[in-house]
Amino acid sequence: MIEAAIRSGTHERRCVFELFGRHLPPGRRYGIVAGTGRLLELISRFRFGDDELRWLRENRIVDDRTLDWLAGYRFGGDIWGYREGEVYFPNSPLLVIEGTFAESVVLETLALSVLNYDTAVASAAARMVSAAGERPVAEMGSRRANEQAAVAAARAAYIAGFSATSNLEAGRRWGIPTMGTAAHSFTLLHDSEEEAFGAQVAALGAGTTLLVDTYDVQNAVDLAVKVAGTGLGAVRIDSGDLPEQVSAVRKQLDDLGASGTGITVTNDLDEYTIAALRAAPVDSYGVGTSVVTGSGSPAAGMVYKLVARQDETGAWLPVAKKSAAKATIGGRKRPARRFDERGIATAEVVYVGEGARPAEGERPLLVPLIEGGRPDESHLGPAGTARAREHRAAAIAELPPEAFRLGRGDPVIPTIYR
Repeated sequence: MIEAAIRSGTHERRCVFELFGRHLPPGRRYGIVAGTGRLLELISRFRFGDDELRWLRENRIVDDRTLDWLAGYRFGGDIWGYREGEVYFPNSPLLVIEGTFAESVVLETLALSVLNYDTAVASAAARMVSAAGERPVAEMGSRRANEQAAVAAARAAYIAGFSATSNLEAGRRWGIPTMGTAAHSFTLLHDSEEEAFGAQVAALGAGTTLLVDTYDVQNAVDLAVKVAGTGLGAVRIDSGDLPEQVSAVRKQLDDLGASGTGITVTNDLDEYTIAALRAAPVDSYGVGTSVVTGSGSPAAGMVYKLVARQDETGAWLPVAKKSAAKATIGGRKRPARRFDERGIATAEVVYVGEGARPAEGERPLLVPLIEGGRPDESHLGPAGTARAREHRAAAIAELPPEAFRLGRGDPVIPTIYR
């Protein structure tokens, strides 16, 4: 596309692209935007280096003029978007990218790959956090994702309300609290379960979490308290009928005088199994596969579309697809959230056109992210991740109670075009 646009002289036309979701994952009532901070850092570093240019040249992918253009690529346009951690609904622009056609269109795959995955993880994680109530949830899914997606998933889950991650690289890179437990292999390494517990307590102290379901849970709990004392931090259960198992272990710990010892559960949890454990005496949860795969929806269904461009005079023209089932609405858009007198969200209102603006009392949803190619640093790094987590908590609090039902349903508020 860039080569053809350069040949036709249209590659420098000023354009507006929008990234949005046509729908939420099936049955979801809201989504959570995540990945923005990662994307801004990636855009600021997005270059075509010597190796990439050599491959494009040797394989005759593009002509020399296009190679020269790619060699000097730096995004120099402007981007606005929803704040990371914001609640979102279908057909509202989560990113608005303004720049030349060539410099903007080349970002399509980068922007979609980041936001589709991170938002899918955050949207699933938010449901798990709601199901858990006040009990903490840790992300433990690195073994169910590729090595880079694992780090991104840990970050997205943390923004959505998870308390910690087992991924140390996510902790180093993004400032996320880290935690971990021993695996069954550690117990099997030792000549007895008691020796394994003793080695772990000797290394980490009595506040550690001991895995008690390698052999027999009841016997393991007795051994755990014998080795660590009644100040044992927690036990972890990774198998069995969890509601029944947890209740039995809680009674056993209390009878042994370890009433302060917590119980954490893992074992392929998702938002539905967490909700089913609400009445059980669980103290914390660890979630792996379900969160890093978006709980059945590993991509958020977002698209990247041209909605406006300038003509030869500099006037802006709305443009839109008309294809069946995939038609778009042309023109620059400014989304806002409408509230009732109690401060509860009632609608996502999208104002269309160059002069359109949100009404008084509505909260504008777009904030500046990149200006003249330079990202707003408040969205970057560990500090930006922490701000996104804080904003997610505030945005969630604006939703009506029915948003948190786990049963299938439509978006909790409508998207209205004006």
